[in-house]
Amino acid sequence: MEWRNIYRGFLMGISDLIPGVSGGTIAFLLGIYDRLLTSISGLFSKEWKKHIGFLFPLAVGMGLTLVLFSRVIKFLLANYFAPTQFFFIGLIIGILPFMAKQAKVKTTFKFHHYIVLLIVGVLLAMTAFISPADSTVITSLTPTSTLVLFLSGWAASTAMLLPGISGSFVLLLLGMYSTAISALSDFNIPIMIVIGLGVILGFVISSKIIHFLLNQHATLTFAIIIGLIVGSVFVIYPGIPESGTPFLMSSVALIMGLLVSNLFSPPEAESVKK
Repeated sequence: MEWRNIYRGFLMGISDLIPGVSGGTIAFLLGIYDRLLTSISGLFSKEWKKHIGFLFPLAVGMGLTLVLFSRVIKFLLANYFAPTQFFFIGLIIGILPFMAKQAKVKTTFKFHHYIVLLIVGVLLAMTAFISPADSTVITSLTPTSTLVLFLSGWAASTAMLLPGISGSFVLLLLGMYSTAISALSDFNIPIMIVIGLGVILGFVISSKIIHFLLNQHATLTFAIIIGLIVGSVFVIYPGIPESGTPFLMSSVALIMGLLVSNLFSPPEAESVKK
């Protein structure tokens, strides 16, 4: 078991609680993105024991974080919304140099790759203007709500694996974010199980697709991923904070995010087949 993955799961879990911040981005920041996809997609292969050793501690860290810190995140977003968002903006901006190095932008990107990057970034940024769906909290299961929650978990898990797209933001757009957070905060086991099953199935299927694209169409896929990361900055941007203490706190949070991103970025980019 790779128990150091508990702290990695902790960081990914924190990010997945924030609408607009992607666990996939944190996985890239930690240098484990490609291995994460490989392990998830290989979970039902003959080498499943090796992949379990990587994924189980990661899942433990994420699970503990989601349960223990859901209320903390709710508190921070309710009382320190702008500084919290600026901290994650710092993380996202800080990962871009690492991403550019890993994608070998200077040598592999052509004009059409930059166009794809720009289009993807603009399209994601435009989602900031989409009004979330009705967020009535679901506290008990019916056949319809069970199906909706399961499919919402599936959609969110796909977003979690894509850097730049937040699983929480997808739940927000689907009107399921309040239900998910309330289930975690109140420990509503049935709701958590249904969403969790959707997340697990979505992880397995989506990881195979993304891993295939990175192996067969790496440069184009990197252009899309970088576009998603850039676009996510506009999604979570809370606006210019008020002068005085709010501005100072947001500025400090932004700098801290940049420093943390630089601290965790691996010195060598993980290898991806080109």
